[in-house]
Amino acid sequence: MIRSTSGAIIPARSRREVLALFGSAAALSFWPRTSRAEEADEPDEAAVLRDPEAPVLGNASGDIAIVEWFDYNCPYCRKLDPELQQVVHDDGKVRWVLKEWPILGPVSVVASRMALACRYQDKYARAHEVLIGTSSKLTEPRIDELLAEGGIDVDRARRDLAANAKAIDAMLARNDSQARGLRFRGTPSFIVGKFRVPGVLTMAQFEQVIADARKAKAAN
Repeated sequence: MIRSTSGAIIPARSRREVLALFGSAAALSFWPRTSRAEEADEPDEAAVLRDPEAPVLGNASGDIAIVEWFDYNCPYCRKLDPELQQVVHDDGKVRWVLKEWPILGPVSVVASRMALACRYQDKYARAHEVLIGTSSKLTEPRIDELLAEGGIDVDRARRDLAANAKAIDAMLARNDSQARGLRFRGTPSFIVGKFRVPGVLTMAQFEQVIADARKAKAAN
């Protein structure tokens, strides 16, 4: 879901329209930017791509990273997730970095904090799957229900959340700061290699952006 600074929802664009948004018919917006003024408040590249606390799916040693900022209550994130999972699986060399960005209300914050707490029982991937895969709006009881149905020890997750609240909240704050520094306006938003992708793409469009990112990497 992309929102303007006024909060209005902006329709998802085709890849051609996204490219045109940045004044280019061949490449998405590069990151980091080349202008020092524009880079002044942008996050450090290593902090975005290599945060040791950030969950990683796909190939942890992949040659191209997809970094996704998402909210569990975002319908566009939910719709996109199975297609993006398929792209990552089929490619086999994508490092998928997940950045929880709960911007759609207090329940979104609860969902993100609980999902991150599930890392302490090695169940983050499962927690992410069940929370992003639901078709209904999340509530706190529904979060617990989904996690339990997914085979997660909810009581332990709550204990781990209490014990590690400072680290979990610090990660959420970093994710928010990075997204705002990158000028993202809503969820989902992505970095693919060196490209910013502000919104939803189809499987074919993601495959093309990944290929473009590899070409850009090889050219450097």
